[in-house]
Amino acid sequence: MWEALEQTAWVRTFSTTGWMYASVSVVHYLTMFWFIGSMAVVDLRVMGVAARKRNLGELSAQLFPWAWTGLVVALISGFLMFTADAGDWAPDPVFHVKLVMIILSIVFAVLVQRGIPKWTALSEIPTSAKVIAAIALLLWILTILSASEIPAMEGLG
Repeated sequence: MWEALEQTAWVRTFSTTGWMYASVSVVHYLTMFWFIGSMAVVDLRVMGVAARKRNLGELSAQLFPWAWTGLVVALISGFLMFTADAGDWAPDPVFHVKLVMIILSIVFAVLVQRGIPKWTALSEIPTSAKVIAAIALLLWILTILSASEIPAMEGLG
């Protein structure tokens, strides 16, 4: 099935046209860092490490639309990159680890976003919120590592 995807005309054109693949790769990495960077600022604010003078609700309202837009573009560009070598990537357990890390990171990003209205209303951000934000930040760091270093060691990236 995955090899058939690789052999479709548009995927062959995409994967063999250097500037196309390179452009999508650049977009993918930029939007991942755009998304993760926006989420990291919010996580650090929840933890009380960064932007302490900024209102958490206002900061998150400014950053979350950009973050989720970046995620959508990163997912689309990531899928395009996947199609070029789908037959190699799909069965690889390391690729599965990468996908699990992305899903876990997104789940914690949603937990942080959903908790912010409640946390903003409190006089002090609870320790549990800080722990959730710290886990979210750690998961994003692990996601970046699994998305770049581990596949490279497998000879796929």
